[in-house]
Amino acid sequence: MSISIIYSTPSTASSYALNSSFVSFPTTLTSISKLLSSSPPHRPFRLRTTLPPPILCSSSSLSVSDMDATGGESLYPLHRTKTLHLVRHAQGIHNVEGEKDHDAYLSYDLFDANITPLGWKQVDNLRKHVHACGLSKRVDLVVVSPLLRTMQTAVGVFGGEAYTDGINVPPLMAANTGKSGRPAISSLNSPPFVAVELCREHLGVHPCDKRRSITEYRPLFPAVDFSLIENDDDILWTPDIRERNEEVSARGQKFLKWLWTRKEKEIAIVSHSGFLFHTLSAFGNDCHPSVKSEICTHFANCELRSVVIIDRSMIGSDSSTTNYPGKIPSGLDLPSDIASEKHPEEKGA
Repeated sequence: MSISIIYSTPSTASSYALNSSFVSFPTTLTSISKLLSSSPPHRPFRLRTTLPPPILCSSSSLSVSDMDATGGESLYPLHRTKTLHLVRHAQGIHNVEGEKDHDAYLSYDLFDANITPLGWKQVDNLRKHVHACGLSKRVDLVVVSPLLRTMQTAVGVFGGEAYTDGINVPPLMAANTGKSGRPAISSLNSPPFVAVELCREHLGVHPCDKRRSITEYRPLFPAVDFSLIENDDDILWTPDIRERNEEVSARGQKFLKWLWTRKEKEIAIVSHSGFLFHTLSAFGNDCHPSVKSEICTHFANCELRSVVIIDRSMIGSDSSTTNYPGKIPSGLDLPSDIASEKHPEEKGA
């Protein structure tokens, strides 16, 4: 699999998506042809040498010595990209207790940890931000880890509008779920929500990372789609073996590959610190160190980062919704430079 991640802000990502049929990003590679050598020959790209410092980041393992200061620009078809808005859950009770005493993470008192009152304030502030910047109107899908704290965060940030008389839709979250003291959160005019096991936190040992059964979750989160979860009980979590960092990273790459099977172009993902960190750490090795740092640092509670992922291996199959074939109606349209090559005897005429 060959996927690149471009770090951006929500406003930057949207400007690319709205204004061009191709997405143009700078690159730090000494030779762009080296980066694209595995791409099919029809994939369009162009190079320029008068651009600002480069920031294209991929999962290739290049050192800083492999980079130079001569930036370039590469073009990618817009339908070969997706915008991801990555969110770590709000503060959970395990964050509070674990910072006081790391051994607290072993306590079953923290099983499937809910978010704290402070965490709900973080959710409220992030919700205000995604509405103020327009992100709430652009998200096509919310993918969420099926744990209490991530689902509380996801529905609190990206959930729908308040109920209106005469409109009856299932709530995203029932009232007082997880001792929240919160009223029900509506699904009215919200994007669809789907729970996915691939984006869970490190599996095993810590009870805070063990989920409830799907049977228990369904009445708590009625409008969340749990159909992609195969087992009712949590068979992935074990009490004596903690998932290794490299295993989390591999799971993260599998998750990104799964995202290319989705038709949605702009996706919010609400997950966990460890999962996000180890997934993103596979990227950015060909970036300037400051950009690598932007991508590959741990997330704060309720932090949002937006990135663009690029499909350079034809994983996705969706065709462009904005490209137009031209020649409708058909007519002669041979460009002058090609005409000169076709009729060289007429060049000097």
